[in-house]
Amino acid sequence: MTPVELSRTVLHAVRRAVDEGELAVAVVPERVVVAPPGPGGCGDYATNVALQLARPAGQPAPAVAELLRTRLLRTDGISDVVVTGPGFLNISLAGGADARLVRDILRAGPRYGHSDALAGQTIELHAASEVRALVLMDSVARVLRSQGARPQLHCTRPPEGAWVRVLGVPEDIRVRPGTAPLRPVPAPADPTPLGRDAARWALLHPAPHDRPRIGDEHLVQRESNPLFRVRYAHARSRAVVRNAADLGFGPEPGPVNASALHQALADHPRVLAATAAHRAPDRLARHLVAVADALAPLLPSVLPLGDEKPSAAHRARLALAEAAGTVLAGGLTLLGIDAPEHL
Repeated sequence: MTPVELSRTVLHAVRRAVDEGELAVAVVPERVVVAPPGPGGCGDYATNVALQLARPAGQPAPAVAELLRTRLLRTDGISDVVVTGPGFLNISLAGGADARLVRDILRAGPRYGHSDALAGQTIELHAASEVRALVLMDSVARVLRSQGARPQLHCTRPPEGAWVRVLGVPEDIRVRPGTAPLRPVPAPADPTPLGRDAARWALLHPAPHDRPRIGDEHLVQRESNPLFRVRYAHARSRAVVRNAADLGFGPEPGPVNASALHQALADHPRVLAATAAHRAPDRLARHLVAVADALAPLLPSVLPLGDEKPSAAHRARLALAEAAGTVLAGGLTLLGIDAPEHL
């Protein structure tokens, strides 16, 4: 069960409690936020939805939490729910949740994290006629499409030819005079000499209110370069899959002691939704760095060493590495950056 699915599960429990008269609230929240437990918490995820509902329901938060706890315990995929503090719900997922997450990612492929949350919505984007603003708008549009929206792109004058040819800025942006809500701090220099991938990363990785750095540091192939770390992690994930096939075994999701990587992968749908909502591709870029950094310690243990025979543990680690590479490839594509198989 991913965080998004768990959020929907908790929200469903709230709605059922309201429909059946156990909670008397006039307005049901549109969504429920779940996150890793804070200090004093336990389990896999926690939510403060009971505290939010307590005053409207006219009940103490612990009573609301206990009511929801009873309902959640009857849900498949949830093994335990503990109420802590003033009314936090701490939720433990049933065993095998990590393996199910990996299966879900491998089944969805690069579309993992895509949703229909914005289906049917036409969203107009207006950007300043400046290279960083247009690259940012293009990436935002890609992420919006991944959530089901139909973005329409506007700027005050046509993009320059080099921005289209080199950076992949759409040529068919509609020209419309007016205000430009997407107005990040402009690029201090022409990014096109960096080439498409490094230039787009240089423009998208910093937050829109931060000044981007346009320099050769985005081209160096060393760990100090976040783009290199992301693309290298992806290339290595593909390499271990190829090497495992040569050794005669393939991926099979199972238990792996890699909680940071599982958490980063589970967060991917939430990151895409937040990137779309806040028009902030830097959130996705930083998330990909987190996935790559969490994947790095796993990779040396994926393949058997010496005369060692492939085991269930190797197959499970291989499946997790392939899932991480899939998320990295999908995320880079939404940023308009290539995810090479070899690096």
